[in-house]
Amino acid sequence: MLKVKAFSVYDDGSFVIGGDRMTLIAGPCSIESREMCDEVAGRISEVCHRLEIQYVFKGSFDKANRSNLHAGRGVGMEKGLTILGDIREKYHMPVTTDVHETWQCKETAEVCDILQIPAYLCRQTDLILASAETGRAVNVKKGQFMAPWNMDNVIDKIRSCGNEKIILCERGTTFGYNRLVVDMQGLLDMRKLGYPVILDATHSVQQPGSGKEFTSGNREFAPYMMNAGLAVGVDGIFAEVHPDPDHAVSDGPSQIHLDDIEAILERAKKYDELTRSLP
Repeated sequence: MLKVKAFSVYDDGSFVIGGDRMTLIAGPCSIESREMCDEVAGRISEVCHRLEIQYVFKGSFDKANRSNLHAGRGVGMEKGLTILGDIREKYHMPVTTDVHETWQCKETAEVCDILQIPAYLCRQTDLILASAETGRAVNVKKGQFMAPWNMDNVIDKIRSCGNEKIILCERGTTFGYNRLVVDMQGLLDMRKLGYPVILDATHSVQQPGSGKEFTSGNREFAPYMMNAGLAVGVDGIFAEVHPDPDHAVSDGPSQIHLDDIEAILERAKKYDELTRSLP
């Protein structure tokens, strides 16, 4: 695998992204309740502990880019950050959420170890700078409209704040109407920029706008996307996981069912180990 600038999420160096262990960023698309988040975090953390996969819990307190004006957006920032903080303390794991406005960054960084920049906002300079200035790791999802090598400008913005805790995330590129495609060469192009790359296996199988008033998807393809990325040599996987995805507030068709995640990760881990074992 290509070498990248690995960094530790924690000051004690105990959670390194871009190092010699696979990282999983996973959780429900939207924070719907404390109980649901606790169930997802608990079950995935048990699996990841057994498989020696580093685990970051993810949940969005606000889905600000919904297709439909009346679609559910989540529990809100105050309640969402409280739930994320509780998950972090209970399971002793890093947590992450996405930010959409500059004013959200400082308060979010007081709870979350990683700030996530949504794909549609990956060129929003002020948002990226505000995230980087917190000193937290910044995970930037590559826009569906951007070439992999154009993420170098995003890197420059974050580094201008003295922040080297950078993650680049692939989530598919627009391929005609209502379809996305993941360019496996592009994963290598982004890693050549020198920073860890995460593959978003669930957003990559979305079908944006194909449900007329919502985004559809093909969750059955997500495990294959995951395995393909690990075979190429990404540093980790992003996946949205839900106990009942068919009734999820958002992104149900592309979220992985919680009952399936153990078998999926067991197989994914084998691909990761094989790739890392090769010269």
